[in-house]
Amino acid sequence: MHLAKVEGKVVSTKKNDSIEGAKYLLVNLILPNGGVKDKYIIALDLVGAGEGEVVVIAQGSSSRQTDITKNKPIDAVIIGIVDLIEIKGNVVFKK
Repeated sequence: MHLAKVEGKVVSTKKNDSIEGAKYLLVNLILPNGGVKDKYIIALDLVGAGEGEVVVIAQGSSSRQTDITKNKPIDAVIIGIVDLIEIKGNVVFKK
């Protein structure tokens, strides 16, 4: 799993994932302290994330383990919205 920040939306009128009402977001992978990796991924949003939010991303075969994505051509999925990140007792991110 990875941490990422939602940077925007991806709109596609034609797609072959057979997921009704699928919402895709453009996310940028980040470090736990908030540092940016400048690696963008398009991820299916399963949790209703919005622009600017820090999210948890599952990729690869793990992204196809939900009821919605099972046996679908999905490589990245947003599975959580982060409220707090704490490292060694120090809060490094709070929503």
